Amino acid sequence: MKLNEGWVPVGLSSSIEAGTSAGATIEGDEIVVWRDNSGNAHAWEDRCPHRGMRLSFGFVRGDHIACLYHGWQYDTTGQCRYIPAHPTLDVPQSIKVPIYRVEEKYGIIWTTTAEDVSIPETGATEITPVRSLYVDRSIDAVVAAFTGAGMTSLGINAGEFVNGDDVVFVAFQATTEAKTAAHIVLFGSLAVYGGAKQKHYAQWAEGLRFELEAEQRVTEVA
Repeated sequence: MKLNEGWVPVGLSSSIEAGTSAGATIEGDEIVVWRDNSGNAHAWEDRCPHRGMRLSFGFVRGDHIACLYHGWQYDTTGQCRYIPAHPTLDVPQSIKVPIYRVEEKYGIIWTTTAEDVSIPETGATEITPVRSLYVDRSIDAVVAAFTGAGMTSLGINAGEFVNGDDVVFVAFQATTEAKTAAHIVLFGSLAVYGGAKQKHYAQWAEGLRFELEAEQRVTEVA
């Protein structure tokens, strides 16, 4: 799914702490995902308008993110507010980073440029993060593998497994045509599902990745 088609997962909520940033890729488009010091998540085009430096290489200060190259600072609307080389300059409104809609749901950060789209409700209220799994295969191949393992699709490049009392939710992100990220959480409290359950499902997902990438190597050799 592309940014203009619906919500795309870009990482586990637990992976982006307040005051930090990280880079993500959606079908080749580079995104910076960052969280201000109030805890709000943001997803923008990962490029400073000045010289094109990735903002994900920069640093967060309060409700601003600053470019590593020349320190230009942008507020939560993407507007440049401060240029260190010209501290008294009234920064032109035209210096602005393209920003995307963001929602945090099921312990995952989602982003989109589409309007009037929603993330389906599942009824889950407590979340235990498992891991983000990065696979050197296309999203179609990865989704097919998880479906073959028993996943029920939810129609948004996401699905869930029910294993006894355990419900595993997986959201898929196409980073490129040949690479995919699977963001995995458990529905339930960390007090119940943390530790052994997290490890079990992380290892299970790692096994699926190994099988998928092994199949790809065999295909390439053939």
